[in-house]
Amino acid sequence: MPPLLIASVLSAYFLSLLTIAYFTSRNARSSTFFNADRQSPWYLVAFGMIGASLSGVTFISIPGAVLVRSFSYFQIVLGYVAGYLVIALILMPLYYRLNLISIYTYLEKRFGKYAYKTGASFFLLSRTIGTAFRLFLAVEALQIGLFGKWDFPFWLTTAISIALIWLYTFRGGIKTIVWTDTFQTFFLLLALFSAIGAIKQDLRWNLENLATAVSQSPLSKIFFWDNFAESKQHFIKQFLAGMFIAIAMTGLDQDLMQKNLTCKNLREAQKNMFSFVIVLVAVNFVFLVMGALLYLYAQNKAIVLPSQSGKILTDQVYPVLAFEYLGGVAGIAFILGVTAATYASSDSALASLTTSFCIDFLGLTKKEIAEPKAQKMVRWVHLGFSLLLLLIVGLFERLRSAYPQMNIIGALFQAAGYTYGALLGLFAFGITTKRYLRDKLVPFICILCPIIAFVIAQNSKEWLGYVFGDELILLNGLLNYTGLWLISLKPRLSAQTNSHT
Repeated sequence: MPPLLIASVLSAYFLSLLTIAYFTSRNARSSTFFNADRQSPWYLVAFGMIGASLSGVTFISIPGAVLVRSFSYFQIVLGYVAGYLVIALILMPLYYRLNLISIYTYLEKRFGKYAYKTGASFFLLSRTIGTAFRLFLAVEALQIGLFGKWDFPFWLTTAISIALIWLYTFRGGIKTIVWTDTFQTFFLLLALFSAIGAIKQDLRWNLENLATAVSQSPLSKIFFWDNFAESKQHFIKQFLAGMFIAIAMTGLDQDLMQKNLTCKNLREAQKNMFSFVIVLVAVNFVFLVMGALLYLYAQNKAIVLPSQSGKILTDQVYPVLAFEYLGGVAGIAFILGVTAATYASSDSALASLTTSFCIDFLGLTKKEIAEPKAQKMVRWVHLGFSLLLLLIVGLFERLRSAYPQMNIIGALFQAAGYTYGALLGLFAFGITTKRYLRDKLVPFICILCPIIAFVIAQNSKEWLGYVFGDELILLNGLLNYTGLWLISLKPRLSAQTNSHT
């Protein structure tokens, strides 16, 4: 596909984003950046969250991983449903009742300053790493399809991508993102169905042939029940992992919760969440179907897939087939889809990181964020996180060079297992008990528990005959919960004892 054509399409795409940003940021106040003035239509938030939740990781890595994991990822998706019910029925009422902008201020109200700063710190760490993973995958695809053909270095492609995100979000913030995410979700879904259509047409299959080929393929196996102790794909492990990943990476994450908190009231936010879950399950299943089709297509056409040392590089399968074999429409749709998926998650992440840092660490109050002088602070913080992402994506590029067979979705869930455990433990302890904490000890517990979890995970097969998979986040959450209990105080003693801690 001609690089000039790709560049022209991308230019038109980003011009559209900047146009949306211009109209949505007119007359924007400082507070608009943080909460969109609580005027977002719930259906726009629900549709836009599809793109933000899926991201470039789902767009590229989930279809690629079908070769290794079959459809077992759908077991995690089913767990998501249970997790999102917890978010809609337990967490969202809490956030709306307390009228929160940063959800981590709940920890200050419930436990104290150290718990609050610890929770916010783990969010910044978790979201920065997760966003960098997602952005890296998209930049890698852009490098394969466009910038690499012009001999652009990887860091420059990354810098261009981040600069464009910064341009269309720095004024309107979350208000702009609610609208741009809706726009970008459309292109993500367009790319998904374009790829399926291109494969169907090239193989001269009708829908019945396509469904039969996928269903009869061993790649389409969904449920795994064998060898609970040692299999990472066992249904119970994957379901629990999905449930707690959803609770931690959505319900306890400022990024996606900030979108929900822009709805007018709790009822509309819950309508958004329930609608979002239904569509998310369907879209994830179609992504898995497409993953199977990619490998069936390569087999039928005798295509040699990208590999190293005899192992297929699964994260490169979709980009290579889209650019080199599926035709111009599918290739253009792919580049728009991966760009949309990544930008839909990265732009909101950048806004949420800025929000959390300004409120949780720089101490902006609800009154102060409405003042014009807050805009300068917000813009500098926004720029700072953009530069930080540039640095971390560069480090991931070095890591990819050292470990080219690394699957990004697996690496992302593994990282989340360690970084989100503290948030899971803190919020669960606050909601399910009435006990208080020796606040100054909270950071030590939350730092120690991931270390213990790592040691257990590395030795669990030898010690327990058990192998941890994506459910590692549950282990980390339980360790944090237990550690917090050990430093907790009964309610009737808390006021007297806390004065000495």
